[in-house]
Amino acid sequence: MINSTSTLFISDIHLEKSQPEITRQFLKLLNEIRPPVDALYILGDLFEIWIGDDGGIPEHQEIIQALRSLTQNGVPVFVLHGNRDFLIGKKFLEETGCQFLPDESVISIYGQTVLLMHGDTLCTRDIVYIRMRKIIRHPLVQWLFLKLPLSIRLAIANKIREKSKQHTAVTSYDTMDVTQDEVRRIMQNHKASCLIHGHTHRPGFHQFTLQGTAAERIVLGAWHERGNVLVWGEMGRKEWKEL
Repeated sequence: MINSTSTLFISDIHLEKSQPEITRQFLKLLNEIRPPVDALYILGDLFEIWIGDDGGIPEHQEIIQALRSLTQNGVPVFVLHGNRDFLIGKKFLEETGCQFLPDESVISIYGQTVLLMHGDTLCTRDIVYIRMRKIIRHPLVQWLFLKLPLSIRLAIANKIREKSKQHTAVTSYDTMDVTQDEVRRIMQNHKASCLIHGHTHRPGFHQFTLQGTAAERIVLGAWHERGNVLVWGEMGRKEWKEL
């Protein structure tokens, strides 16, 4: 059970009906969190596919109810959009009690300024993905997509997911990873000494110098093999907890 004064971070859970073990681990985590945990931050890709609140909420009722129970018990839950679930909307927030945070959100954790991102926009070498992202994240494209019947939306989403898998299979790891120049630019722009993100599925702590000052980039792990949580304690200690 996680009931110490701390802040929790997760990303890339990729919940879907065909992966019940991931759902089990996620529900286990939510059930273990108790006050005085200060907050849970979900930094994108909570779901593998989210074609709109009208489709996702009925399909994932157990998850919705578990999140609602956690927020009603006094633990704030903050959600960022990922590249898989960027259509999470107001209805989801109302149903769960979660709070939405835009990408590149700056928060203060026990006195330290921290920048939160999903992480996909840091992968500037992956030009094919960045171009596609601009198209599918355009407000007009999203508005038109949400007007389509659920069956058509699902078919389109599955086709995009298949193309994404093909792209990943033929693209080098270095191309799909973040670029340090972009990391530095974003952190300097937000005056943050720490950046936490997901997306790359390469968990780790990276220390470097930013304008003569110690800085850190923390990458959250994906849940494909096992659930994992970054626990940031009130005294500044950061550690991984595996489920």
